[in-house]
Amino acid sequence: MASKAVFGICNELQAERVLNDLKTAGFSSMDISVLVPDTAGTRDLGHEQHTKAPEGAATGGSTGGILGGALGWLAGIGALAIPGLGPFIAAGPIMAALSGAAVGGAVGGATGALIGMGIPEYEARRYEGKLREGNILISVHTEDRDERKLAKEIFERAGAQDVSATAEASA
Repeated sequence: MASKAVFGICNELQAERVLNDLKTAGFSSMDISVLVPDTAGTRDLGHEQHTKAPEGAATGGSTGGILGGALGWLAGIGALAIPGLGPFIAAGPIMAALSGAAVGGAVGGATGALIGMGIPEYEARRYEGKLREGNILISVHTEDRDERKLAKEIFERAGAQDVSATAEASA
C-alpha cells in the first residue's frame, strides 16, 4: 500500500491545536512533519542542526512561546535555510527532504522538496506562498486510511487552510 500524507497550513494557534490533537489521538511523532518560519533568525543557519525532542522546546521557543511546547514533542527538530525562503525550523520526515533541497539548491526552494514528497506542483507552489506569508505547514504521514481521515478532521476542526491528502513519492 502506498504511503500517503495529509497536509495543512496553519497559523500558530491552529498549529498548536493540531499538534496537541494529533498527539492525543495517538499519532506517532515520527510521522508528523512541521515547517515553521524562523522569525527570530538568531542561529547560524548555514547548515542543518539536528537536535532531539527535549531540545525541541528550546528550538521551537524562537517561534513563539505558544508553539514551542507543541514542537518539543516532535522528533528530529532542527534549523535550516531554504533557498529563496530563508530560515525555517523543521521537524519530521519533511526535514530530510528539505535538507536535501537546501544543500542541492533545488529550484523553487521548498516547492521542489514538496513536489518530491508527492504534492502536486500547483499545491506545492501554493504552500510555499503561504509559508512566505509566515504560515506553518504540518503534515501527517500514514498508510492507514482511517488515520488519514482522522488527521484531516483534526486539521479541519482547528481551522487549518488548504487541507489535502496526497500520495507520497517512494524514497
